[in-house]
Amino acid sequence: MPTDQPRPAATTDEHGYLLSVEEAADRYAAAGHPRTIRAIQKYCRRGDLESQKVETTYGERYLITPASIDRHIAMIMERSQASGLEQPRPAATIRSSDGPEKTALEAPENVREQPRPAAAEFQDRYIVHLEKENEFLREQNTVLLERVKETNILTGRLQEMLTPLLGPSDRPARTGERDHASSEGAGSSQLG
Repeated sequence: MPTDQPRPAATTDEHGYLLSVEEAADRYAAAGHPRTIRAIQKYCRRGDLESQKVETTYGERYLITPASIDRHIAMIMERSQASGLEQPRPAATIRSSDGPEKTALEAPENVREQPRPAAAEFQDRYIVHLEKENEFLREQNTVLLERVKETNILTGRLQEMLTPLLGPSDRPARTGERDHASSEGAGSSQLG
């Protein structure tokens, strides 16, 4: 059965992998349904768009068929009309100025708000607390110094008691020890 018209080529522009992700984003924006580059890459990974990954000098990129983009946009439009939305979803940066907006940090209206204490009050309480803590540490330091003095006295007396038992030491006597020993020797010579 001969036909008068030749058969179209297997790959036409609509079925060829021609468009980059950026060009696809432009098509979505022109149709009134803007999408981010990452969203389009996700569509390619999931198979929502007919695409091929190609290796470039800077890594892998998706090339997408224009027909699959048109089908996906048509599907988005059908869904928005079926759900009663006549206009596309606004971009995240656009805010309506219909009235005051509540943020997640604001308290609901039925919760009674407590005023925060002024910074000066907080600082005063903090300073009083720090001064009390400093006073306590000063007292502890005084007690510790007294204990160190007592320990030094006890250690010195223990050394005096042990010296006759251990015999003469080979190390030279310190200046204070020599003065003490010479004054003891002078005192004993005067007595005799």
